[in-house]
Amino acid sequence: MHGIQLKASRMVKAGDIIDVRKPPITYSFRVLQPIEKRVGAKMLPEILENVTAPEQYELLEMSKISGFAGRAKGTGRPTKKERRSLDEFTGDAPTFFADFDFDMEEED
Repeated sequence: MHGIQLKASRMVKAGDIIDVRKPPITYSFRVLQPIEKRVGAKMLPEILENVTAPEQYELLEMSKISGFAGRAKGTGRPTKKERRSLDEFTGDAPTFFADFDFDMEEED
């Protein structure tokens, strides 16, 4: 809220804007109506309004396009699926059928 890190116990009121950092972007939500108890997902549009800037969504798209090049330090080795995607993206994918002749013409 307003660039200040908050605890879960912080009281909010209608009109407050809450920023949620989820790298690589920061989502912003406006509180329409404070609640005291948890509610179902169907009630969310009555409680919060998404006011995230379009630039943040562009940043998210750019992050998706860039692939795994920006892997965070300390996140460990890539999974097999991530490795295959990375190999495909960089052009280092294995060529299993490189030596196989696909000539399907029949010889008499």
